[in-house]
Amino acid sequence: MADFTSSQYFLNRECTWVKFNERVLREAIVPSNPLLEQLNFVAIAASNLDEFFMIRVAGVKHLVESGVKHIDIAGMTPQEQFDAIQEMVHKLVDDQYRYYGDIQQKLQAHGLHFIRVDALDDDQRLWLESFFEREIYPVVTPMAVDSSHPFPFLASLNLNLAVLLRRKQGDRSVKTAILPVPTSVIDRIIKVPDSVSPAGKQHDGQQFLFLEDVIAAYAERFFLGCDILEVAPFRITRDADLDIDDDAEDLLMEVEKSLKKRRKGAAVRLELASTASRMIRDFLRDELQLEERDVYAIPGPLDCKVFFSFVGIDGYDDLRYPPVTPQPSSELAAIDAPDFWSAIAERDVMVHHPYETFETVEHFIQLAATDPDVLAIKQTLYRVSSKSPIIAALAQAAENGKQVTVLMEVKARFDEENNIHMARKLEKAGCHVIYGIMGLKTHSKITLVVRREEDGIRRYVHLATGNYNGKTARIYTDVGILTANTLIGVDASAFFNLLSGYSDPPQWNKLAVAPLNLRETIYQEIDQEIAQAKAGKKALIVAKMNSLLDKYVIAKLYEASAAGVKIRLIVRGICVIRPGLPGISENIEVHSIVGRFLEHSRLFYFYNGGKEDVFISSADWMPRNLNERVELMTPVEFPPHKERIKRILKVYFDDNVKAYAMNSDGSYCYLADERQGKPVNAQDTCQRQAERLASERKKAARQFRKVVLRPRPAEEDK
Repeated sequence: MADFTSSQYFLNRECTWVKFNERVLREAIVPSNPLLEQLNFVAIAASNLDEFFMIRVAGVKHLVESGVKHIDIAGMTPQEQFDAIQEMVHKLVDDQYRYYGDIQQKLQAHGLHFIRVDALDDDQRLWLESFFEREIYPVVTPMAVDSSHPFPFLASLNLNLAVLLRRKQGDRSVKTAILPVPTSVIDRIIKVPDSVSPAGKQHDGQQFLFLEDVIAAYAERFFLGCDILEVAPFRITRDADLDIDDDAEDLLMEVEKSLKKRRKGAAVRLELASTASRMIRDFLRDELQLEERDVYAIPGPLDCKVFFSFVGIDGYDDLRYPPVTPQPSSELAAIDAPDFWSAIAERDVMVHHPYETFETVEHFIQLAATDPDVLAIKQTLYRVSSKSPIIAALAQAAENGKQVTVLMEVKARFDEENNIHMARKLEKAGCHVIYGIMGLKTHSKITLVVRREEDGIRRYVHLATGNYNGKTARIYTDVGILTANTLIGVDASAFFNLLSGYSDPPQWNKLAVAPLNLRETIYQEIDQEIAQAKAGKKALIVAKMNSLLDKYVIAKLYEASAAGVKIRLIVRGICVIRPGLPGISENIEVHSIVGRFLEHSRLFYFYNGGKEDVFISSADWMPRNLNERVELMTPVEFPPHKERIKRILKVYFDDNVKAYAMNSDGSYCYLADERQGKPVNAQDTCQRQAERLASERKKAARQFRKVVLRPRPAEEDK
């Protein structure tokens, strides 16, 4: 029997992530995507790359510098991983700016021009000089770099200008200085007012300048008595991983302390204008203690995240996706019940975001906050928006005298400060706040509402694949279920007792909980399929997730494939499995979908001899999710919901418009390039389905009002 854990059967995690970002960036050249949406994908890829360097590349670089020789899941040493990453990312950045250049030219055809300062006409130049003196000059602080002025600490991801200059009189040696670009207080993209040139010709369309170009054009204003020899934009990326002491007595204080350290992490990447001289390049590289391959020469504007705001420019709707509106829950509307609680008590309700509105979930919590019969609300929060109506509802519930318990995960990466602020707001309102669990991140998505009713206490539970964040719920695909199932309610109470106290884990009725029994539940489900296949019966696994990395789950999938189990995987990002290997994974297919919405739902299907086990989960199949996080996997037992998730999985695997198929070497082929037959776009299909059901409900309601509620004829009153 083959050793399914052998490194030859796995791909490197970091390289598969770069492959994922290549798929994201490729959307910038897909002709069917509107032009500003193409630009948005350039920005998304840039944002992804920033986080990748701050966390993953920084980690690998630290291993290399520490002399660690440990090999990864694919048998690669840290040095080999670092070399592969650098080669792939340099190519990715080259592609990114080539695509950006093509998009910029196409934008010009639509009247959107990014221009240089020297392209301004006389009237515009007069305006810019006034704007510079009024808005920019008072804010910028030049920083000399010499024996009396050491190289300043420059924050991660901030934009700066490196300046070479020489005094006009006296010492004629070349000196260096730094000009920070104040993008936190001045918009980086500056719209040039429309003007009429002396010849009387109106400029065609709208013109824009980058803030760094304006500062560079007027650099001499900051260094009177000096000649400016060169100005080059640059940007530093620093190690941003938090170092949390698991033995710390105060987790909140430990996180806050680590956040301060994050801002001063070691440099891991230098982005520098490709026009910069060797003198500036060597100066910055030496000061930041970086190697030559850590330097990325950028032939365009640094930090393409700036275009996130630009793509929403007024008046260009034809260059964006047509607007879509999240629809009301069709299931909730179909239940004939006197109120929300009665509807959930009658049958489970499933919501599919962003196609169905997240307001259903917000309403659930807001209603609980004001209902006099609700006694307690308990909720886990991982990422919340800064203006979350859920936070407001929880605070209101506490002020109304209800028992409110919130586990706020203060170690949610890059949301730590916001979560700490929200947690303190809840505490001030009277909520009991738990600041995560030492050694584990709480990534589960669950809300428990305890309500007193005529026949006693009833528990209402919301379980989901995605965060309680109304903003991301409009762009992330996720599934949630509202239920009054008694056994799930009992499990929910036990789960919160486990988080907040010293309770031992119970015997779970329905829920699978990481790091306790979720991994074992996955193994059991796969083993069931293996047994069926060995008995010559149908065996099928369909799984949708963000990332697939866990060595032992993958080995179990290889075992299942070798036994004859058909396995269909829909994995958006990191995926280290190798499909299609003879005798090992020839029964495994892997697809990845990159589209308008970010695929975030975790859905799992096991045929199980026709019984069809279906689950939703907060957990990907990664070691951190199964071993180091508090996660939930929930069985879906209501038959209509089983069928609905089966349909979702099918349409996603049938997608041939936005889907990629993975090859055994880790490369991907774009299915649209090989499409035969009718195009299938899973996201569009789900959106149309939600709109159709909502329309049918509205039509039925109008018909009800027309037939049942219309005034009776006069003769019927007699």
